[in-house]
Amino acid sequence: MLGRLRDVVRQEVLRSQLAGLPQLLRPPARVLDVGCGQGTQALYLARAGHEITGIDSSTELLATFEAALALEPAEVAARVRLIHGAGENAPELVRGAFDVVLCHGVLMYLADTTPMLSALSGVTAADGAISLLVRNGLAISMRDGLRGDWPAALAAFDSKDYVNRLGLQARAHTPSDVDAALAPLGWQRREWYGVRVFTDHLDEPAPEPAELAGLLAAEREAGRRDPYRSVAALLHLVYRQVSASDRA
Repeated sequence: MLGRLRDVVRQEVLRSQLAGLPQLLRPPARVLDVGCGQGTQALYLARAGHEITGIDSSTELLATFEAALALEPAEVAARVRLIHGAGENAPELVRGAFDVVLCHGVLMYLADTTPMLSALSGVTAADGAISLLVRNGLAISMRDGLRGDWPAALAAFDSKDYVNRLGLQARAHTPSDVDAALAPLGWQRREWYGVRVFTDHLDEPAPEPAELAGLLAAEREAGRRDPYRSVAALLHLVYRQVSASDRA
């Protein structure tokens, strides 16, 4: 599955962005991955020495994650705990507080993000971070435009609703959308990045390692710069609690 270029770019760029979070610079950190799926990012972090708890509502994806864990060294697998359940129920499923809470590729499928964001807030430590990956509502027309589907590109300018490649209805979010939802819970966006700036419209397999390395370097750089990050397919938003000095 991760042999496709667009999937490799998503996971590798996101991995490098997560590696820069202060809470993850010195293992072990307690990490909760809500909507962990097959566990790509969770496994990266477990290999780096962090303690991982993964929650997902899909038994199939959790089985895929468990199969991947079985191939890892025993000390890596021992750092991972998997729970079947809804992310909105995280405060009942786990014991907080976690240093970093991940929720990647989930919010776009929720009609109302408030219960999920409230749950994430409830299990994150006061000095922790919430990491969200959302479809970019600032530039929803970009993919169709790059693929030359002009009617779809024109229709997308005035809507945040879309149908993804799996045929599922979904919704994009802007940074200000998520800011407004998390601010009442005491969270403020501190960093944001783009993910898949140059390659979102490409479905081919990933190139050979030498070419891929240059491509990923360009994607990482674009993802942290304006104006490029604003037109990425996905946005990686990082939140921390508002401090007393910020309130003042």
